[in-house]
Amino acid sequence: MVLRDVQRLAGVSNSAAYRHYADRDALLAAVTEYAEGRLADAMVARLNAVPSRGPKAKRALGRLRATGQGYIDFALAEPGLFRTAFAHRETADDADPHPADTPAAAVPEHHPFRILSGCIDDLVATGALSADRRDGLDEAAWAAVHGLSTLFLDGPLGDADAGRKQLITERLLDAIGDGLR
Repeated sequence: MVLRDVQRLAGVSNSAAYRHYADRDALLAAVTEYAEGRLADAMVARLNAVPSRGPKAKRALGRLRATGQGYIDFALAEPGLFRTAFAHRETADDADPHPADTPAAAVPEHHPFRILSGCIDDLVATGALSADRRDGLDEAAWAAVHGLSTLFLDGPLGDADAGRKQLITERLLDAIGDGLR
């Protein structure tokens, strides 16, 4: 779909978007930011459902699991927004690097990668993960849930029923948790 199609579906003139955004890339960046924000909201909603009682390490593991479940739930519930969150990346030499390559301070607080990183920091802080095993875990966990989400949406697991998808998701989240030990 091209910008003209989107504007027509929204019932606005062909030039309407450019009154608010400098160009197509600026508009796409805003849509990407919106989609990332909704993904972060889904992750935080799952985090907020984790009980705040019990052993700290067990709670930290539960929060990591919750972020993964929230990520996959969002992908299944909002496939268009999920795809949009990762569809637009600037290509100019001065474009922002991938969040994984960006210093933590440069990634917005309410960003899916920052939320995941915070959960992994909690694992280290509670002793559920040794500090020497922390590096690279953010990216590995992200790759796992993103890959499964993509297989559900656009791959060979797309035809699985909801129960089967949940079983596969639980197995993946179990494997991530078991790999921390």
